[in-house]
Amino acid sequence: MKAQSNSHPPASSRPLPWAVGCAQENEIKSSLTCLNVGSGRCPREIIQIPTGSSLVGALLRGNNLNMSQSKKEGWESSEDLRRQLGLLKSECLLQSTLTGIKIKKYSKKIEDLINTEKAKESTKKVLQRYRLSGNCHVITFHLEFQVLEIQNHKELSSVITDLNIIMEPKEYPELNEFVSRVEERRDLFMFFKSLHFFVEWCEYRKHTFTHFKEKYPDVVYLSEGAACNCMRIQSTRQPEFELIIVWRIQVDDKGKVLPKLDLLTKIPQQARKRDKKEVQKRAPVCFRTLLGVLGIEASLESLIKLFLSTKE
Repeated sequence: MKAQSNSHPPASSRPLPWAVGCAQENEIKSSLTCLNVGSGRCPREIIQIPTGSSLVGALLRGNNLNMSQSKKEGWESSEDLRRQLGLLKSECLLQSTLTGIKIKKYSKKIEDLINTEKAKESTKKVLQRYRLSGNCHVITFHLEFQVLEIQNHKELSSVITDLNIIMEPKEYPELNEFVSRVEERRDLFMFFKSLHFFVEWCEYRKHTFTHFKEKYPDVVYLSEGAACNCMRIQSTRQPEFELIIVWRIQVDDKGKVLPKLDLLTKIPQQARKRDKKEVQKRAPVCFRTLLGVLGIEASLESLIKLFLSTKE
């Protein structure tokens, strides 16, 4: 069964806006420092400036603050900088509240690339190196990526040339697949857009499996722990009969998070021969229909109670 991409679990592009939001706050801080000490120059490099647990850049939309325009017009005083810094922090706090994603550390390094070809002397290239550390609920992430900006007399373009992601803890099996896919595509926007819903579904699956294991310890088995993607339901009277729930969490090409549940059956060969009505063959289809009618938790409990009735 597939859920809507923007729906939350029960009870519970343009990749630059986040980095731009973080960069803007740190540039403002740097400018404030320059004004306070009376210096006319600002550093080109910012190394690991803690941004606070509530700082999150604009993930799903661009920031309203246009930093390049602000630079062009010039800052009249440190009060102007502080006012802009306050506005940026308010927006970051709102994004953090909505998404559950928080930035702990941020750093940026800028390198001007020199063109050796005479035909491209009018083209300016700037390489920006970013490092981000933060968390989304119980998941911690560390990102390193490079953005190459190319500007000529016609246009300004930017592209991510390298992306590396480390996720902790690594107990969720789908996280590795999700991260590998994002790194391969160098799609930072998909990572931030999908991470919140992805982690929420992982946590909901874990809590659901744990609930049924505690409620029916003699029937429900989690061989790989509560964070795994499968749950076994085994008859206490006839242990050779077994149902396996496989619960995957997928991310499609557009970044939509889609939970998908399947039912597998394990029945002895003799029982298969007696299955004239092909119950085993129709079980997966019937399970998907049951999911659409009852939902996830009620469907799982109905299967468990089916095996409990064989005990009586």
